[in-house]
Amino acid sequence: MPSLTFLSAASMADAVRRKEISPVELVKAHLERIEELNPKLNAYVEVCGEAALDAAKRAEDVIAHGNSFGPLHGVPVSIKGSIAVEGMLWETGTKLRQGMRASQDATLVARMRKAGAIILGVTNTAEMLMAWETDNILHGRTDNPWDLSRTAGGSSGGEAAAIAAGMSAGGVGSDGGGSIRVPAHFSGICGLKPTPGRVPATGHYPESLGPFAMIGVVGPMARTVGDLKMLFDTMQGLDYGDTSAAPVPVQWASRDDLRKLRIGYFEDDDRTPVTAETRAAVRMAADALKKSGFQVEHFRPEGLEEARQQWWKVFGTVGGMLLGPMTRGRESELSPALKQYLQWTAREPCHSGESLLETWLQRDILRQKIFQQMNEYPVLLCPAAAIPAFKHGERSWSIEGKTVEYLDAWSYSEWFNLLGTPAVVVPIIRSNEGLMKP
Repeated sequence: MPSLTFLSAASMADAVRRKEISPVELVKAHLERIEELNPKLNAYVEVCGEAALDAAKRAEDVIAHGNSFGPLHGVPVSIKGSIAVEGMLWETGTKLRQGMRASQDATLVARMRKAGAIILGVTNTAEMLMAWETDNILHGRTDNPWDLSRTAGGSSGGEAAAIAAGMSAGGVGSDGGGSIRVPAHFSGICGLKPTPGRVPATGHYPESLGPFAMIGVVGPMARTVGDLKMLFDTMQGLDYGDTSAAPVPVQWASRDDLRKLRIGYFEDDDRTPVTAETRAAVRMAADALKKSGFQVEHFRPEGLEEARQQWWKVFGTVGGMLLGPMTRGRESELSPALKQYLQWTAREPCHSGESLLETWLQRDILRQKIFQQMNEYPVLLCPAAAIPAFKHGERSWSIEGKTVEYLDAWSYSEWFNLLGTPAVVVPIIRSNEGLMKP
C-alpha cells in the first residue's frame, strides 16, 4: 500500500468504510506530513491539529456504533484561505484583513463537513487573489513541491502545494482567471473550474458579486479526476447566497453518450506560443483520447483573443476600480504582486456606465459566437498555460523566439472565465525541468 497520505481521497474513504484505516490514523499521518514539509513549502497558514484529531475521533465513534456516514467520512482536506472556515483565519493573503477569522463555515465547507470530511487547516493565497503565484507579505511565499525555486502558482497556490505534497487529500480553490487551474498545472494535480453558480461561492472573500460573478467560481482540487468528481458532488448544489445559482440539477452523460461527442484540440492560440513540452502534452492527450475511441480533430474556435480582451475589462479594469480605493493610503502594507497588478490597472481608464455595458454586451455576443462553433466540438483540449511552473521572480519568458510577458502566459485559462464554461486541468507528462504538464 502506498503512503497513507498519497492514497486517493476515494481510496481513503473506502478504507475507512472497510475499517482498514481509522480516521485518526489518516489525520495523524497528514499532520506528521504537514509538520515535516510545511516549513519548506509554506502551503498552510493555519493548521487546526487538535480540532482535526477531535473530529477524527468522533468519526471513529460513528463507525464503531454502526451509524450511517457520508462519502468523505474521515478524509482529511484543506481549504483555501479566501473561503470561510468557522474560527479559522480568513485573510485572503492581505494585511488589510490580518487576523480576521470566519464566524461560520462557507456553504461548501459545511457540505464537506456533513459528508464526513475532516478539515486540517487553511492555505496560503496570492494577496486578494490577484496573481498567478502565491507570495504575500502577511504569510510569505509558497514554494512548488517539485522544485522549491519555483512557484506553486496562484492564487490557490497553497492548496495546490498541500495536495501535491501529500499534506491534504484534496481541497477547494477559487478561480477568476486561472487561479485553480494554473496552480494545478504548476503542481501536477487536477483542478476544476465549474460553471458559475454550480458550487456555491457563498462565504468567499472577495464576494462573488456584480461583474465578478460572471467570471469567478470556487471548485475542487485533488490528485485524481475521480477525487475531483467526489469532491464536486459533495460541494455542488443550489444555494441562494450565490448570485449565479440556478435550480438546475447536474446530469452526468453516459459512457455511450460521451463517445458520441467530438473533441476539438489545439496546441496554441496563434498569439502566445507555448513550450515544446506543452505541445507534446496536448498531442499525447489527443492521441490517448483517440485510442480510447473518441472523435478527436484539430479545431480552434474563433474569438478567443476577443474573449481574453473582454476578460481583462472585468478582471483588470473592474478589479482595479474596486481595489484601488480599498488600498489607497495603505500601499506600504501591500505585496509587490498586488502593487504591480494595481499599476497595470491604473494605466487604463475606469469604466463608465457606457463602457461597462459595452463589455457586458460584447461578452454575450462572444458567448453566442463561440458556443455556436462549439456545437460541433462540445469539448476542447488545449494548454492550461504557455509555460510550466516558473522560477520565483520571473516576469517574462522566451518561447519560439518570442518574448511571452507575465500577463500573456495565462490567456489559455482566462477565456473560459469570460465564457462561463467549466474547465478542468489534469497532469499528463513531466516537463524537462521535472515538473508535471497538463
